[in-house]
Amino acid sequence: MGSAVGDLHTVTRVIHARRSVRHYRPDPVPEALLHELTGLALQAPSSFNLQARSVVTVTSEAGRRALTEATGGQPHPQEAPVMLVFVAESAADQEDRGDIWETARAGGAWSGAFAAASPEDARRFNEDLRTRGLAREYAVKDAMIAASFLMIAAEAAGLATSPMNGWDEGAVKKAIGIDGREDLHIALLMPLGHPAETRAHPGRRERALTCFSETFGRG
Repeated sequence: MGSAVGDLHTVTRVIHARRSVRHYRPDPVPEALLHELTGLALQAPSSFNLQARSVVTVTSEAGRRALTEATGGQPHPQEAPVMLVFVAESAADQEDRGDIWETARAGGAWSGAFAAASPEDARRFNEDLRTRGLAREYAVKDAMIAASFLMIAAEAAGLATSPMNGWDEGAVKKAIGIDGREDLHIALLMPLGHPAETRAHPGRRERALTCFSETFGRG
């Protein structure tokens, strides 16, 4: 029990400490740490465990320059030594994901029957999403959950991040080599590095204004 409470205190501290940082020092992020952080992002849950999201790590000068142009000259990709691009895969159910089903079955997480039925169940579910025009939305949700995992892990490692808005999706796709892929979507751009600024907490609204019980609103 004590260990669990200690873990919660650590997570609480990390979440409260995290800020969105716009300016970065040029110090590189060690490759082993970058590998660990992206691995933690990919531990995030996903619909049907399809893992319909990927992370593209951009560290080259040319790649970051292309992302700078795609973001209209924002400082993040110019300064941060690492840019992460979270890609949502809306057609993942149509690809061979046999490794997923086998890993879950072999590890005892899923029964053989459940693993065998999962590919068809996932296909039917996602086909319905496509019919309703929701396939992209659902894939982006999975990618955003992964991005949130990485932001918290990065803060715990002493690094800064910032979930970025304000970019041209076509230009970002071209920068990471998926130009013209209608089944792939840019969910989020995220700089990663050592902060060159200290940002104060901007505050949050009173809990009573945004956290409700049973129904939305305060009645």
